[in-house]
Amino acid sequence: MKMINKITLSLAVAATVLFTGCNDTAKVAEVVKPTITEASLGLRKTDLYGENTTAPEATHYGKSQAMSGYKIDRAFQDAPPMIPHDVEGMLPIKIKDNQCLGCHMPEVAAGVGATAIPVSHFTNFRPTHNNNSNGFTKSIDNMQNEISISKASTKLTGARFNCSQCHAPQSQGNLLVENTFEADFTSKDGASKSSWNGSMMTYGLDTVGKDSGVTAQDLLNADSAAGHLKGGH
Repeated sequence: MKMINKITLSLAVAATVLFTGCNDTAKVAEVVKPTITEASLGLRKTDLYGENTTAPEATHYGKSQAMSGYKIDRAFQDAPPMIPHDVEGMLPIKIKDNQCLGCHMPEVAAGVGATAIPVSHFTNFRPTHNNNSNGFTKSIDNMQNEISISKASTKLTGARFNCSQCHAPQSQGNLLVENTFEADFTSKDGASKSSWNGSMMTYGLDTVGKDSGVTAQDLLNADSAAGHLKGGH
C-alpha cells in the first residue's frame, strides 16, 4: 500500500512539473513574440536589407526668379538667411565670379529690394601673420588681444566670398522629424535682418590702439609663454 502511495505521489509531482514547464514555455513564447517589424524601425519605414523599395523624400527647391520669392524667417538671431530664389546658373560661386554681389551689395540692395550684405562680411577678423622661408613672424603683438580687426571696407573679405557655404536655397518637403524649435530673437526685426551692422560692429571690438581691450590682468600676464612674443608659440 505504501508503495502505491509513493508511486501515486511521484506521478503527481511529475505531472505538476510537466504542467508548470508547459505553462512557462507558453509564457516565454508570448513575451518574445515580435510586436513590430523591422520595416517599421527608424525613419525609412522600408525593408532594412535592401534599397529597391527605399526612396528619399523629394526636395523641391524654389524656382521663382530673384526678387519674386517668398522669404522664410531666419531660424534664430543672425542665422544666415536662406536663398528665396532659383540659383540655376549661379553656382558654383568663385572668388572672382560671384553673381550674388550684383544685387546684394549694400549700395545696390536697397534699390532692388534685396537683402544687403551686412558689415561683418566686409570686416577682416583674421590676423595677418607671415610664414615664409624666413620663418614665422607675427603681424601684431599678443598684448593687443591677438587679432587686429580692420576697418570695414567696401570689398567683400576673402573669407566671405563663398555665399553658398552658409546660405542654402529654400525648399519644400515633408519633415521626417517634427521641428518644435521656437526662435527667441534678441531684436524686434531679428527674423529678417542681421544685427551685425552699425554699433554692433564697433562696440568692444577694438583690439589695438587707445581703445584696445587689453586689461590690467593681461599686462600682469605679459611675460607668460602664451602672452609674450619671445616665449609665444
